[in-house]
Amino acid sequence: MADLLTISEVSRRSGVAASALRFYEDRGLIRSERAGSGHRRYPRAILRRIAFIVFAQRVGLALDEIAEELNKLPHDHAPEGNDWAELSSRWTARIDEQIAQLERLRGGLMRCIGCGCLSLDHCRFANPGDRAAVLGPGPRYWIGKP
Repeated sequence: MADLLTISEVSRRSGVAASALRFYEDRGLIRSERAGSGHRRYPRAILRRIAFIVFAQRVGLALDEIAEELNKLPHDHAPEGNDWAELSSRWTARIDEQIAQLERLRGGLMRCIGCGCLSLDHCRFANPGDRAAVLGPGPRYWIGKP
């Protein structure tokens, strides 16, 4: 059992709250073993899976998407570099779109933000009659086409 970590050790090492670890386990994203006392014990390789979950969330993947990606990885040992590279290579387009959204946001902070802008007076010029509404919900001018 020396290679098994308690939930508090995993929490401390991963920076993820114990409640989130239990939630991830309930969602099937990670697995634990139970000690004789019923306490959770995690293999050390779980730290990489948790890091993957945290990073994938920052990229913008939903938990269902993350579960789908994790199901492609081995559960019995730590995935290797090529496993991670294959999974993360599919994120390039998503990251590029997020960068584009942030650039539009930066460029438009003092101007219109989608269905309106920071200035109601200016909005009458940038979006008269709420013409941006036909593009879809939300701040259309900086999130791009639907």
